[in-house]
Amino acid sequence: MIRFSNVTKHYPGQSEALRSLDLYIPPQQMVFVTGRSGAGKSTLLRLIALIETHSRGEVFIDNINIQKVAEKHRYFLRRQIGFIFQDHRLLNDRSVFDNVALPLVISGFDHKEIPRRVQAALDKVGLLSKQKKHPLMLSSGEQQRVGIARAVVNRPPILLADEPTGNLDPDLSIEIMQLFEEFNRIGVTVVIATHEVEMTSRLGHRMIALEDGQQIPFGSDQTGESIVGKLHE
Repeated sequence: MIRFSNVTKHYPGQSEALRSLDLYIPPQQMVFVTGRSGAGKSTLLRLIALIETHSRGEVFIDNINIQKVAEKHRYFLRRQIGFIFQDHRLLNDRSVFDNVALPLVISGFDHKEIPRRVQAALDKVGLLSKQKKHPLMLSSGEQQRVGIARAVVNRPPILLADEPTGNLDPDLSIEIMQLFEEFNRIGVTVVIATHEVEMTSRLGHRMIALEDGQQIPFGSDQTGESIVGKLHE
């Protein structure tokens, strides 16, 4: 489903965010990407989501080499990917319903189909009763759930989340992770960048550790020392 072959991402005036990365994530797998701030977690997700382009190497999404996809056709590939941001990025002047409906409106869905999909997505995250409220009327955890509903309303086969529990307390973090597990159980490939190593490592899913843009064995840094307690430094 997702494959990186010798991928490097270089930002002008900065060091390489990813360096010669080889990675394979098969379909329907749930994966946590861990590492300190600046390790390359967000860059990895943004390359998968086609938000940014890599500098060298090859990135394949569903066996498609994205470097060979014309820009005008990338839109159709992006529709296969749901992205959840840490800061929610909700439109505060619109209702919860309208926020979740936005991807469908942009994609040109039939206006008769939109309410059914939006309400199904909100029901999945437990917010159907709050569809008429505005984001500022919701708690931080509820806002994150709106972001998840918006990301899955298209029913994408790939779901990406960048630090989705970074601003939540431990109990809410567990609830959000359980939501992701529910989506994974119905066949969605889920990739989550997170600092929550202790919690996520207990869930039993694959863990990918990054250090200075390179993949390292989970549980150790490049000197062989444990990184579990160092990721929050």
